[in-house]
Amino acid sequence: MLADVPFPIIDHIRVALRARPVFRDAIIRYDQSGTRLRQQKLLRAWLGIRPFDTADATWLGGLAFEAAQTKTELPDIVNVLIEELVRCRYELPPLATLRRLATQARSETNETLYRALADGLDEELVSRLDALLVVRTGKSGWEELKREPKQPTTRAVASFLKHIEGIRKLADGLPAAPATLSVSKRTQFVAEARALDVAELRSLRPVKRYALAVLFIQAQFQKALDDVAEIFIKVMRKVESYARARLQKYHIEHADALESLVGQFRDVLQILQDRDIPERQRLMQIREALGDPASALEQCNELIAYAGSFDLSFMLAPYRQQRSLLFQCLDVLTLQSSSEDRSILVSLAWLQGFRNAHREYLLLTDNDLANVQFDWLPEKWEKAVFPHGRDSRLLHRRFFELCVFHQIMRELNSGDLYVKGSDRFDDYRIHQVSDEEFRRELPGYCEIVSLPTDGKSFTKNLRKRLGDALDETDARFPENDSIEFGSNGLIIHKPGKEPEPPNKPLIDQAVAASMHEISILDLLTETEQWLDLYKLFGPLSGFDAKIDEPRKRFISTLFCYGCNLGPSQTARSVKGLSRKQVAWLNLKHITEERLDKAIVKVINAYNQFALPKYWGDGKRASADGTKWSLYEQNLLSEYHVLYGGYGGIGYYHVSDMYIALFSHFIPCGVHEAVYILDGLIRNGADISPNTIHGDTQAQSGPVFGLSHVIGINLMPRMRNIKDLVLYKADRRRKYAHIDSLCRQIIDWDLIERHYLDMMRVAVSIKAGRMTPSTILRRLGSESAKNKLYFAFRELGRVVRTLFLLKYLNDPELRRTIHAATNKSEQFNDFAQWLMFGGDVIPENLRHEQRKIIKYNHLVANMVILYNVQWMSRRLKGLQEKGHPVDADVLRVLSPYRREHINRLGDYLLDLQRPVSPLDPTIDFAFKSAA
Repeated sequence: MLADVPFPIIDHIRVALRARPVFRDAIIRYDQSGTRLRQQKLLRAWLGIRPFDTADATWLGGLAFEAAQTKTELPDIVNVLIEELVRCRYELPPLATLRRLATQARSETNETLYRALADGLDEELVSRLDALLVVRTGKSGWEELKREPKQPTTRAVASFLKHIEGIRKLADGLPAAPATLSVSKRTQFVAEARALDVAELRSLRPVKRYALAVLFIQAQFQKALDDVAEIFIKVMRKVESYARARLQKYHIEHADALESLVGQFRDVLQILQDRDIPERQRLMQIREALGDPASALEQCNELIAYAGSFDLSFMLAPYRQQRSLLFQCLDVLTLQSSSEDRSILVSLAWLQGFRNAHREYLLLTDNDLANVQFDWLPEKWEKAVFPHGRDSRLLHRRFFELCVFHQIMRELNSGDLYVKGSDRFDDYRIHQVSDEEFRRELPGYCEIVSLPTDGKSFTKNLRKRLGDALDETDARFPENDSIEFGSNGLIIHKPGKEPEPPNKPLIDQAVAASMHEISILDLLTETEQWLDLYKLFGPLSGFDAKIDEPRKRFISTLFCYGCNLGPSQTARSVKGLSRKQVAWLNLKHITEERLDKAIVKVINAYNQFALPKYWGDGKRASADGTKWSLYEQNLLSEYHVLYGGYGGIGYYHVSDMYIALFSHFIPCGVHEAVYILDGLIRNGADISPNTIHGDTQAQSGPVFGLSHVIGINLMPRMRNIKDLVLYKADRRRKYAHIDSLCRQIIDWDLIERHYLDMMRVAVSIKAGRMTPSTILRRLGSESAKNKLYFAFRELGRVVRTLFLLKYLNDPELRRTIHAATNKSEQFNDFAQWLMFGGDVIPENLRHEQRKIIKYNHLVANMVILYNVQWMSRRLKGLQEKGHPVDADVLRVLSPYRREHINRLGDYLLDLQRPVSPLDPTIDFAFKSAA
């Protein structure tokens, strides 16, 4: 009925159509007349819109059920229905109808999944699950199940491994998750289960209680296997780091001995060259110069043994302390090979037979030599494992154990070995699309990314591009005054800094003076009221929230965790809330996925403003990490050499429009470039960049190669560019000016041979089966078994050379990259400024640590949105008063303003405070050149 439409909307349309005034009585009479029905039919026919009736409800209910298989939130299911109704030209039914269909579909889907899991339990398994709810000595088995590993000390790891054995027994025999259970549904069920305490779990219907318990046990066991593999890798890295440090210390301590031996050698050479010395005396003087020959020879042998990077002998001492722990880790893990080569696994199984032996050397039998292969031994280890030569058959047991463990660590990282039943260290091949799906999807995907479907055409086109780019760079070299060759190689001159507009200080000061001071809590309250963000955060079960003042509770929780105050300090600072209320909402309503949705909503609102368009067009983003301090007693915390102290890395993708698009929390020891492409693939915001700038860590070959096949332009800041190699397209081609830089040739056959293998990875990423970081973790280290590594590295060499040539030719590109990475560094500083509650993230649970990074990201983006809203108003006001506000000055402003924000003091969460509406229509009287 037309009378149901709010009258201000009707009046707005009337004014826009310049129609005469209409009164509510006339609208009611119109609704009751036959004219309305006749005109409604005419309008539907003219617009090609079909009415929605009860017969269509069955069809729409089926769509809702299909959407509910993968969607967990009611608004997401409703959005799917609306999109399909619009596509099919249906008149939209009332929102209540859509919500009812979505609710019914989700309930039926969840109930089916619950029953599929619960019906697979026998009496013994049910008793096992019920025992988790029994509280003994103040703690239940359910709470113990949520235990996280601490820092990998020997005692802590031994205790955690014992804990894992308990989880393994719990998980043994539990029914597998049904095939219809999607990843998103599983994630939601596990998050819901984790948030429940024993009393809440008991209160659930048995079918749901057992289903959630099964999924949570399986998820915890899967995560525990990942943790054990991570512990094994960290312990081995620690052993190797200790050995490198001891070798370096040895070299420093024995520098005098080396200098003395060199001096003796010099004296001997001088005696040999001095023709005036009689031959009879020459040998005598040589003996005097050498002193004690036996001692000198012993020193020489010792220095030769530790020459270069031979640090293996220093590994034995720390290894003795960690040996038992490493074996225990491998007892828990079921290692399998992703290739036909099982030599490492055979060697490990053979070693297990001598696990309790005390002999330093093992004499290999004919049977040993027939069953155990040693050809895989790296050259560095060969000498340590077989100190008397392989023919002697004497094997140094401890060195061989170390060598096997070292290789297991490498192959877990490269994907040559995987852990059965784990998540992060599973077989990455199972995430790839099937042959049939790959053949079906490849043509469409290649059309999207503008790549050919066959390797021959791909390499032909790429070869020509590389050859043409090399020719162009060589031809332009004499006239390119931004680069030249010096005595130490290639020199790249920094592009000059662009001068600031003369009116920038005046306008900047005027904006600063006009920005009203506001407390951080009032700022968050105002920004939240623009967007109604609290509506995104309901109970994890998906039901409607039953708490009082949900907006107030959400804002206080956002303030608590986004600014790192903690629940106790927040309860003291914000009146009317208890510590328990603040912490409860974070536990029961907030997930990483929901925080991401809130971040996207803020970004989309920000993108509606005109001012950010002067800073960038949204097609570029930069990725950089910043260290956040952590407590030492958790697995994620590592010592960061560059920054000092224990912590993790907050990794952010920042748009050239200054807003942060994506955030991730990773350990300090992980190569940041592994995650550089994830942000663009998972980005759900309206700002959608296709070019990514990264810090110097992003310049590895496999990252360049993968970015190319998934349609992303990777343009990182380059370091040590004079040491980088340009690759030739053709061995026979010589260049007049840059030939000294082109020191290697591309293996085109390798790229062509594995082109479809690389495209299968790209299609799998597009299909959502894997993320770029999933494959890049496996491509982080060289492995002779991993042909995909060599293919992506070779392709990356081509793409990186093309980028380097553009980098050399174009000073403006270098300036753009520098500006983009500077924005990332500025955002990192801004986000840390807003984290004023403390320098340390006070959480040892990893999912809570990741949530705090997301909270802080959301707070930072909300402050940026607030600043842009008020900067736009102030700048428009200054422009209308005749101040020199032009496009040039707008381009050099930044939304990272903080002088008007009061972070400290008592806070009053006032929801009745007048809030000016969000106004993205503010524009300026000239066109943006962005």
